Amino acid sequence: MLLRPKFISIHVFSFILRQQTYQIHQLRPKSSRPYYNRHDDDKDERIRRRKENPEGHLHLFKSKGQNLLTNQRVLDIIVRKSDIKTTDTVLEIGPGTGNLTVKLLEVARKVVAVEIDKRMVEVLHNRVKASAFEDRLTVLCKDALKTEFPHFDLVVANIPYGISSPLVAKLVFGVNPYRSATLLLQKEFARRLLANPGDSDFNRLAVNVKLVAEVEFVRDVSKRDFTPCPKVDSSVVIIRPKAEIPDVDFGEWCAFTKTCFSKKNKTLGATFKQKKKVMELFKFSEGTGSKEDSAVRLHDCYSSCDGNVEVMRTDVLETGASLFKDKLVDILKSGGFEDKRPSKLSNEDLLHLLSLFNQAGIHFHD
Repeated sequence: MLLRPKFISIHVFSFILRQQTYQIHQLRPKSSRPYYNRHDDDKDERIRRRKENPEGHLHLFKSKGQNLLTNQRVLDIIVRKSDIKTTDTVLEIGPGTGNLTVKLLEVARKVVAVEIDKRMVEVLHNRVKASAFEDRLTVLCKDALKTEFPHFDLVVANIPYGISSPLVAKLVFGVNPYRSATLLLQKEFARRLLANPGDSDFNRLAVNVKLVAEVEFVRDVSKRDFTPCPKVDSSVVIIRPKAEIPDVDFGEWCAFTKTCFSKKNKTLGATFKQKKKVMELFKFSEGTGSKEDSAVRLHDCYSSCDGNVEVMRTDVLETGASLFKDKLVDILKSGGFEDKRPSKLSNEDLLHLLSLFNQAGIHFHD
């Protein structure tokens, strides 16, 4: 009689296999070497680095422009190009943890650092405390855009990207006299500062700054020279205030260039024919007392007439604005500016055009 083969369940077989593997493992000689955990060494290394570099554990916010320049060669170049004298007081904006500050302290009589982040201020104080230059440093924990700067001879700073434009405007149009400002800026922003008429990057920023200052390119700086690494490269520029500046109201100048460069590649004729801009200038000229204009006289007449005052006022305003637009165009034609584009004009050209408007009783405001 034939016997049926016996089949072992797969579960039973797996259990037997595990038991045999365990027995073989038990027969192996045990190592006398103690257990080694690689993560323990990593932790000790982090603690050691923190002691040697106390600012290294700070969380830096890219959104606030907290990118610290760490390349020592670039830092040395910035200090050397700044041409600092031993009698100078240097204003540094956004010193961070002091990579540039400690080098400035070695050559300047005094450094005034303006830093809004209290964590950075603490690290900066601790870093300088151990040096022989502690008495040369004054730290202001304030917003650089809102605080009034004390006296200074030079500005040397790694400017946070987010405040570059208003800060440069504050420096060049401010009341503090100074010799130069050596600034580390976002590369694209620096290119805009350096642009000349006819360049694709030429813009209102360059026009306004170059009215009162000269801008010199020093060098580009790779984004890899910063911690944390930003998305774009940077550039070092030097801004030097001009000894002689035009006799012009800076507030009106900025409003005038804002109007001209609203569409920098449009002709000035097209810009000053826009209904919204015409009405804005017309109402402002009316408010400043240019009563000699026929447009204003038409506007004044509605008060002595019968009928719907509101309807008449609207009609008179539209008539006055139309006459005022003709006046704007006549001024542009008289100076040969009607077909000119702002992106091609020099500061001398723009100053001449503004003077033509002012002579006709037309002023600008922001």
